[in-house]
Amino acid sequence: MNEEIEYSIKEINENFEHFGKDVNLFLEKKNKSAATRARKALLEISKLCKDIRKQIQDIKNAEA
Repeated sequence: MNEEIEYSIKEINENFEHFGKDVNLFLEKKNKSAATRARKALLEISKLCKDIRKQIQDIKNAEA
């Protein structure tokens, strides 16, 4: 697997773990700063997904 894609997947997993913890803190304890961190983690996941999508498309086009 492409090293950049592997790194991005690792980053997505780490951000998702942070998101899960922070969203639970917000929902259970109404911790507003945890809500901010959860939204930030989701934004980062979104950026990483778009980056992986572009990398996959570039690899596919290079092979054609």
